[in-house]
Amino acid sequence: MSRLFGTDGVRGLANRDITARLALQLAVAGSRVLARPENAPFGKRPVAIVGRDTRVSGEFLAASTSAGIASTGVDVQDVGILPTPGIAHAVKATGAAFGVVLSASHNAMPDNGIKFFGQGGTKLTDSQEDEILALLDEEWERPTGAGVGRIARYPAAADEFTEHLVRGLGEKTDASPLSGLTVVVDCAHGAAAVVGPAALRQAGAEVIVIAAEPNGYNINDGVGSTHIENLRAAVVGQQADLGVAFDGDADRCLAVDSLGREVDGDQVMGILALGMKEAGTLADDTLVVTVMSNLGLRLAMEKRGIAIEETAVGDRYVLERMLKGGYSLGGEQSGHVLLLEHGTTGDGVQTALHLMHRMASTKRTLADLAAEVPKLPQVLINVKGVDKTASGADTAVQAEIAAVEEELGETGRVLLRASGTEPVIRVMVEAATQDVAQTQAQRLAAVVGERLAL
Repeated sequence: MSRLFGTDGVRGLANRDITARLALQLAVAGSRVLARPENAPFGKRPVAIVGRDTRVSGEFLAASTSAGIASTGVDVQDVGILPTPGIAHAVKATGAAFGVVLSASHNAMPDNGIKFFGQGGTKLTDSQEDEILALLDEEWERPTGAGVGRIARYPAAADEFTEHLVRGLGEKTDASPLSGLTVVVDCAHGAAAVVGPAALRQAGAEVIVIAAEPNGYNINDGVGSTHIENLRAAVVGQQADLGVAFDGDADRCLAVDSLGREVDGDQVMGILALGMKEAGTLADDTLVVTVMSNLGLRLAMEKRGIAIEETAVGDRYVLERMLKGGYSLGGEQSGHVLLLEHGTTGDGVQTALHLMHRMASTKRTLADLAAEVPKLPQVLINVKGVDKTASGADTAVQAEIAAVEEELGETGRVLLRASGTEPVIRVMVEAATQDVAQTQAQRLAAVVGERLAL
């Protein structure tokens, strides 16, 4: 059997891949691994936090998850609809043994997913996930009678998370740090529909909200961080200073400047890194990114004396490297940004707050700040129907990669990455011009497709 967990939990088509039975099984196994006696308050039952995004399948999956956890003798606090980082915050703030999020993030509504946070609100390691998988179908002695857990609502979690987000700015500036800025907020009809606008307003911004009417079916439907066309139009039409777009569970944020031009996760990280270096809060003057981050970010950081640490794709790998090295800032090009002084996982609303604080404190436009982190043209081609494990051993593929890298020199970069779930190799090329990037990516993709075809 292939490994059930991907780069961010278990994900698939709800009620076909992600079923109530699977949610129950994972909840039971996860609870047995993560809610051991040492993770419970002395003399009290362990507690787990359960929350979800707005998709309709989350209702039955959350019910099944809570039932599974309670059946192991662990109490459940159900926070309802809340951004993924809000659930992580609730785990840490309450001292819960673990948390479970029912969300497929930026995926379309028919999908859903199950992901865990361990004690302290951090994502699980590969070894913890493997422990859970090993227990999926194992028979064990279940508690009975008074030994089973209770399920209760935790309605204060949203307000507590909002206060936490704003407090991260208020501790270092005045009570309305974003006063004077107008922002359009695209909530993707997702989990940030309430918390996102509320936090930005409490911080003093004038907020114009779009895509904040979730009905269970419209999450990510032509809106949010994967569809920023409406946000671009709204920012220009409303003459706002910027726009920010969250995904369905609000753990990522992309932005557009006042002219509607995209500012992606790499540029957001670069802007924040430069500000933190100036303030002396960028630990070891280091930024942690994945292999997918643009060469332009790397060159801009090098120019300003900021070192780059690189990880595999997935914000949990970024987090692992940050914790290991004691770093304070990291993230992904897709908009997952981790500010470890303020949270334990990627947080779209938190990112928007700190990005806007940088604008307000410098009195500079987003376009001006983003210009300090220019992007090199990047082309990504998915080569399908190939043996994704063979690229490293194929001499012709490796020779072609070496030839392209030599031609690009220091002005470009090549990356081949296997898909985690499909027979696909992703060919990425960055170059000084779009034409060069496109030509070289197509050249490599053709060789990969020919040599590694199944």
